[in-house]
Amino acid sequence: MMKFKNILVVASAAAFLASCQGNKTATNGEDAYTIQGKLNNASSGQIFLYELGEQNFEPRDTADVSADGTFTFNGTIKEPTFYRLTLDQQNGLMLVLDEGKINIEADAKDINGTAKVEGSEDTQLFLELNKLVNESRLKQTELEQRFMVAQQQGNEAEMESIRNEFMQLQGQVKNFIAQHPKSIVSAFGTASLIDPVNDFAFADSMASLFNANLPNSKYTAMLNERLKPYRSTAIGQVAPDFSLPTPDGGSKSLSSLRGKYVLVDFWASWCGPCRKENPNVVKMYNKYKNKGKGFEIFGVSLDQSEDKWLAAIEKDQLKWPHVSDLKGWESSAAQLYNVTAIPQTVLLDPEGRIIAKGLRGEELENKLATLLK
Repeated sequence: MMKFKNILVVASAAAFLASCQGNKTATNGEDAYTIQGKLNNASSGQIFLYELGEQNFEPRDTADVSADGTFTFNGTIKEPTFYRLTLDQQNGLMLVLDEGKINIEADAKDINGTAKVEGSEDTQLFLELNKLVNESRLKQTELEQRFMVAQQQGNEAEMESIRNEFMQLQGQVKNFIAQHPKSIVSAFGTASLIDPVNDFAFADSMASLFNANLPNSKYTAMLNERLKPYRSTAIGQVAPDFSLPTPDGGSKSLSSLRGKYVLVDFWASWCGPCRKENPNVVKMYNKYKNKGKGFEIFGVSLDQSEDKWLAAIEKDQLKWPHVSDLKGWESSAAQLYNVTAIPQTVLLDPEGRIIAKGLRGEELENKLATLLK
């Protein structure tokens, strides 16, 4: 499910207070901001401001909350950046700080849930996106429960209906991001929420827009860095070639299978879902291997034990070419294709170009039926 990364505060209170800053004025290359706030039902104390870093929220400033609940932050920033405003140094309100003045009013008992923010369009966009993501998470849980019931009942029509609902749910977040190509909220959302494996084309198209609209933003750079490893294995690219040992002690390259449609199947003998899927894969292989231009499977095992690897091939009757360097997750092929979970599949056309990724079960069979009429 799409969700923001968990980012924990690791700074201690002492470290935070040591980094506190007083009022600032704009300096060369920086812009001045002011946060003017009012907390209802607040007692006197302090309120904290954290900046979102690469891995954590980093302490930046603190302000006194007066008896009437008012507080003020003054500071400077080099570029629009995500911050968190909090009373307890953990939970709080996410803000996008830019130059100018932001006005905030909220209930001290639930800053995030009750905040009214004026003066920051990007903050408003973030709050809308966050609400959409939370609603999607709840809806997905409901869909998963319905899908399990339909699966147990063997109700294929209901299962397909639920799949379509899920795709529409995912599309809502992408549509929101696409509607705001000049906002760092969309850049951050693309890097944080969009799967670079299955939605690379969308993420890459948004990266192009952010490179034009937000060329100097750290969030544009973050997205480009995240997409970099996936560019060579994106749909539409010629699949990177590799050669690994075969069960008989020889070696075989992926490129040697050119001329047929090829399913690169990353699996392992110890992977329960892989073994459960194998009977379906065998059935599809036997059905389509001699149709049209032909269909081949290239099994790439993430095993470490040769005996267990070979035993699984024999027991599951996997009659297609197999390779493995027996390095587990350190497999050179798995790293080349950024495989972080198995089973994982990559479908190639006869010219060796990637045409689909992550297909399994009915989805894979429908694709093969279309290609190999």
